[in-house]
Amino acid sequence: MNRCIFVGRLTRDPEVSFSEKAQMSIARFTVAVDRIPKREGEPEADFFNCVAFDRKAEFVEQYWYSGMRVVVSGRMQNDNYTNKKGEKVYGVSLKADDVEFADGKRETDNGQAQ
Repeated sequence: MNRCIFVGRLTRDPEVSFSEKAQMSIARFTVAVDRIPKREGEPEADFFNCVAFDRKAEFVEQYWYSGMRVVVSGRMQNDNYTNKKGEKVYGVSLKADDVEFADGKRETDNGQAQ
């Protein structure tokens, strides 16, 4: 079974585009997930590329921002391809089935919830 659940923080604002061919929105974002336990000399987090489609992508575009704590679940999928130089490029990303807030609402400078 291919099922992953990440709880972490967005490293930057999501990048959203619209696919004319598929007629849907596509949101790309990276989630930093803390390592537990943290060991001396090792990185403290892993960074996972994620992709959300259609309504989930629109939700991500509207409500998510850099530094926000989120929950993303879905399947890991290879993103391998051959570039224009004929070189094989390898990658992997989480194809999001579910996207959720991990924290409460964002507060403004005057303490009001947005």
